Amino acid sequence: MPGIEDLSVLRVEVAEGVATVTIDRPPVNAQNGVFRDEITRVFDVLHESEEVRAIVLTGAGKTFSAGADLRDRPDAAKRGAFPRHSRGVRAGFDCVMECGKPVIAAVNGAAIGAGCVLALVCDIILVAEDAFMSMTEVEVGLAGGVQHVLRHFGQSDARMFLYTARRLSGVELHRMRVASGCYPKAELLAVAQAMAKDIAGKAPLAVAAMKRAFTLCEYMPLHEGYRFEQTQTAALAKTEDTKEALAAFAEKRKPVFRGR
Repeated sequence: MPGIEDLSVLRVEVAEGVATVTIDRPPVNAQNGVFRDEITRVFDVLHESEEVRAIVLTGAGKTFSAGADLRDRPDAAKRGAFPRHSRGVRAGFDCVMECGKPVIAAVNGAAIGAGCVLALVCDIILVAEDAFMSMTEVEVGLAGGVQHVLRHFGQSDARMFLYTARRLSGVELHRMRVASGCYPKAELLAVAQAMAKDIAGKAPLAVAAMKRAFTLCEYMPLHEGYRFEQTQTAALAKTEDTKEALAAFAEKRKPVFRGR
């Protein structure tokens, strides 16, 4: 796909409106500067790609992502090193949250630290039964991830998770409602891709508007958030896709959406 050639730690495949992005940086898919540059570039391109309507993010091998590559840490003695590094880390997560296409995390194995956060910034989380999430920052003298963990965990569970660095299995994550589904590892990717294909079959402008509402309204008061959603509905009513959907419903046929 134009704009995402020459990737070294990510693989991208597109089929039937679904892009599957695979982290492939052996041995444990750790995140370094190259990873952050590539994931930002990939998701910015997918954001603007008309042929992609939904995205699956997964890991190659036995690991989703073991987190930040500690060999890639900034030198605290160098002035400005940490702000520059932190900005890049944020961009590697923000590009997923800000992408206009829904992103499904297919957590196939360990998701640790920054790898856990990467799963948490996706729209939908699916996990393998033998996968796990863990935030190990307190074990290596670091901190971070609180804000993203609080978006998915209850207050007590979030504190337990972060203070203890405990591993939570796929089964536990599903029970705690952090993940929407838990599957045998051999079935996980196919399930995630089928769900993405289902999303890709919906009116793309409506799906994009829904994601905007999730992103913008999360911390808005109820009244202002719902009022914003209503402006999205009013704008969609004038689109060709919405008119096609209403016509297809009346004619009892499947709609053909063109993204306009």
